[in-house]
Amino acid sequence: MKKRGSLLGCMLLFCYVALAQFNDSTHYHVNYAATGTYNRANSAQSYVLNNGATFDVSRKNVSLNSYTNYIYGVNEGRETNNDFSSTLNFDLFRATRTWSYWGLASYATSYSLKINNQFQAGGGISYNGARTKTVEWSISDGILFETSNLYNQNPDKSTHTLARNSLRVKYHFVFFKNIILDGMHFWQPALNDISNYIVRSNNNLSVALNKWLKVTASLTYNRFNETNSENMLINFGLTVDKYF
Repeated sequence: MKKRGSLLGCMLLFCYVALAQFNDSTHYHVNYAATGTYNRANSAQSYVLNNGATFDVSRKNVSLNSYTNYIYGVNEGRETNNDFSSTLNFDLFRATRTWSYWGLASYATSYSLKINNQFQAGGGISYNGARTKTVEWSISDGILFETSNLYNQNPDKSTHTLARNSLRVKYHFVFFKNIILDGMHFWQPALNDISNYIVRSNNNLSVALNKWLKVTASLTYNRFNETNSENMLINFGLTVDKYF
């Protein structure tokens, strides 16, 4: 946990330094979602807690975004999830041009996907479609360089360094002013072996109670084919969402 805290602290410090370079036209966005599920039947019980925090800084031609997520789950006294990820990315010209540029750095460790440590960094281009108050979507592609420390069923650990293509589809729809559908989906095959791929998929359906509080249902799916591991979570909870 110390390592995770240090990494998160470095990312937040980087965001703080970046903030100092912006002027009064800068816009900020903070989002925190706390969702989960709980089940108890006779003497058995299970639960999953999913916490995610987003902090975005943007102005006319550049935006800086950070996202941190932690999932913990137990089923009948056995740990099923202990998954942490943190991502920092920037976009150039996303708000003003159809084609834009992006860069990304991320760190993850996942008990359910059998990942001890994984670091990714890279960049690419993005096509930005409709951008209105009710509809926004984009498709991006690029190259990520990755270093992973994995474990399988045996105690031996292996380290791999490789490059992945990263295809992302992202969208945001608003229905009837207070129903919001957000989605972000990744397909990341290794350049030297298409069977070594990562799938990340996340959908959130929210109903806004007011300008800053939402009731949220989320569907998350992840697969890391190199360790033949996957997880799928359906959670319900609250989201705090604030622009300033």
